[in-house]
Amino acid sequence: MRLFVFGIGFSSRAFIEEVRDKFNWVGGTTRSPDKAADLKAAGIEALLFDGETASAGLTDALSNATHVLVSIAPGETGDPVLAACAPALQAARPVWIGYLSTVGVYGDHNGAWVDEDTVCKPVSKRSVQRVAAETAWLEFAAQNDLPVQIFRLSGIYGQGRNTFVNFQKNKARRLIKPGQVFNRIHVEDIAGAVAASLRKPMTRIYNVTDDMPAPPQDVVVLAASLLGVAPPPEIAFETADLTPMARSFYGENKRVSNHRMKAELGYNLRYPTYKDSLPVLVTDFL
Repeated sequence: MRLFVFGIGFSSRAFIEEVRDKFNWVGGTTRSPDKAADLKAAGIEALLFDGETASAGLTDALSNATHVLVSIAPGETGDPVLAACAPALQAARPVWIGYLSTVGVYGDHNGAWVDEDTVCKPVSKRSVQRVAAETAWLEFAAQNDLPVQIFRLSGIYGQGRNTFVNFQKNKARRLIKPGQVFNRIHVEDIAGAVAASLRKPMTRIYNVTDDMPAPPQDVVVLAASLLGVAPPPEIAFETADLTPMARSFYGENKRVSNHRMKAELGYNLRYPTYKDSLPVLVTDFL
């Protein structure tokens, strides 16, 4: 079996490490020549892809892929992989295609629970683009009789990307917006859930998220406790100095269900909540 990954980054690299012993060959794309060299050193065939033009080498590699994971964000003109590589995918006919999306497609639900059957009402421009990309992939699946699984990811964290890093950089903040909650997902659980889906190739949407939507300040307080330091002072959301993108995250408030992921993929989370993961992650900072 041969795995091809569009956009090798934090989440998709974790997936590669999870499943690479199941594949005879693993390759994928990056925009960076330096990163391509690092990937090749790690035994991953790396090809450059600027999101617009697929090289002959990329097309050749894709033509032999049995499994394809897409981890590239859409842009103004739609999904770059479909735009550049749809004919190659049609010819290759992989037995499994996965697409990493975001729970941002649901938009704001005033803290109510959402699942995969909830109507999407995206708020931000990037989430609108994600809904359009999901739709395009589902249409591609139907038109070509190919299985496409869409994974809607919550806030991603893990080793090297977590609240302890913010403390280390003196950037940890305790923002308070009454009633606000977020779901999260450890990168290892993204890898595990997506790997579990390989056993059931079908066109389906899954929320990949933890068990405990929680206020963001609660995570910061627990992290401070584990570090043995005082938590940063509370800052009211209304007066906080935030980038437009950061502020937009707080404009969406929902609780995301992972029932389908567990029931259909049979996947049990390694880190069901941030309370399970932070005591493990903190060991890198003590």
